[in-house]
Amino acid sequence: MAHGTHPPAAAGRAGTLPEGQVQAMFDRIAGPYDRMNSVMTAGLHHRWRSRAADLAGVGPGARVLDVATGTGDLAIELAARVAPGGEVVGSDFSSGMLDRAREKAGGVRWELGNALALPYADGEFDAATVGFGARNFSDLPQGLAEMARVVRPGGRVVVLEITTPTTPPLSTFFSLWFDRIVPLAGRLAGDADAYTYLPSSVKRFPGPAELGALLSGVGLDDVRWILTAGGIIALHSGTVGRG
Repeated sequence: MAHGTHPPAAAGRAGTLPEGQVQAMFDRIAGPYDRMNSVMTAGLHHRWRSRAADLAGVGPGARVLDVATGTGDLAIELAARVAPGGEVVGSDFSSGMLDRAREKAGGVRWELGNALALPYADGEFDAATVGFGARNFSDLPQGLAEMARVVRPGGRVVVLEITTPTTPPLSTFFSLWFDRIVPLAGRLAGDADAYTYLPSSVKRFPGPAELGALLSGVGLDDVRWILTAGGIIALHSGTVGRG
């Protein structure tokens, strides 16, 4: 496990397809999405989401937004933390994904929404999270800025994402797994294009230090990150400034 703090600000971009194509892709793969997540992460993704919920620092009565919620696993994890009396909003631009999320749990408010233009007031939430979705933002700084905007001063923003290891042997295994095994599994699941795009989006996503700089650049204080799973998973967090 490794920890870090942010360097000077740097630019970063995420996403390799136009927004409309990404939205359509996630609608298509909503059915096998959870099964493929378990295949790609050896079933560990629930543990990582639990750690992201810990970093949000919320408790009973809190109000939390989970952006790019997908099929809702992180939002459901957060809902257990804010009960009783709290509320979690799971937002996604894929109606297909939200349909799957609604099948899982009724304790979250599932809403269609675009991460780049969140339909919420400034400071409306105690925390905002995104799990394995930030790399699909067509404008990463804008998406992060929107997350920071809707969180009250002193609240937390948390980003859970896959990152690319840089040293062997893990970097060699990672390349084999994401360049060959994941696209093959995607073909077997019926959508080779989607599971070729997803490894590509990981490679294009900023590394931990650069993402930390972007979070600082949208006004977050005390930006930190933890690398786990041998350096494949990065959990970033920051606190919204009090002005």
